[in-house]
Amino acid sequence: MKGLIRLELTRALRNRKFLFFSVVYPSILFLLIAGSADSTTKVDGTGLTLPTYMMVSMASFGALTAVLMGNSERIAKERESGWVRQLRLTTLPGRGYVFAKTASAAVVSLPSIVVIFVVAAVVKDVRLDAWQWLALTGAIWAGSLVFAALGVAIGYSASGDAVRPITMIVYFGMSLLGGLWSPTTDFPQWLQDIAAWVPTHAYAALGQAIEQSQAPHAKDLVVLAVSFALFTGGAAWLYRKDTLKA
Repeated sequence: MKGLIRLELTRALRNRKFLFFSVVYPSILFLLIAGSADSTTKVDGTGLTLPTYMMVSMASFGALTAVLMGNSERIAKERESGWVRQLRLTTLPGRGYVFAKTASAAVVSLPSIVVIFVVAAVVKDVRLDAWQWLALTGAIWAGSLVFAALGVAIGYSASGDAVRPITMIVYFGMSLLGGLWSPTTDFPQWLQDIAAWVPTHAYAALGQAIEQSQAPHAKDLVVLAVSFALFTGGAAWLYRKDTLKA
């Protein structure tokens, strides 16, 4: 299993296009959205400045890109090419393949988080306590596993040709509705009510609670826990279904 994880990491790190969209692209979006914002104007209902608020949103977006986009398309293509079938002939258990995909995606998501934090601190002078930086990194990194599981599920649910449009719809829909591109307080009330139940909104809310030196809201934890259970359960069921077809 360790060998497969190393292989997955090597492949991901060699993919310059993937690294650009998961590491560099979120930082560019952060500068476009928060670049002209001052350090005094607060986002309604949060007490956070726009750069501080969007730092967590874009770090979450970068991690989402790494674990969702990376997993779904690669798994679908490997199923289609027969690579997954070949692995089943080895001693590697099925859960080992899924774990290797999830672990490699999680490792790649860490640079996207750190780069956003560095850009926000250097360019927009975002200042937090040391424990907050550490807690933010841990919370966003750990929370990305929810969407890594979703990526595995999508990869096993669609063919190589269909997986990209499905992934893009889920990716952009969750990013938009979850408030990763703009504060949900700017949404109409009916859309805010919907966004409150989107897992990406709960994901970013964890980091924003840390920035406010507050405990995460129980509702956000429940949304993430239920989402993780559904995504992992779906991935496991789809994996078994795919195994029976082979």
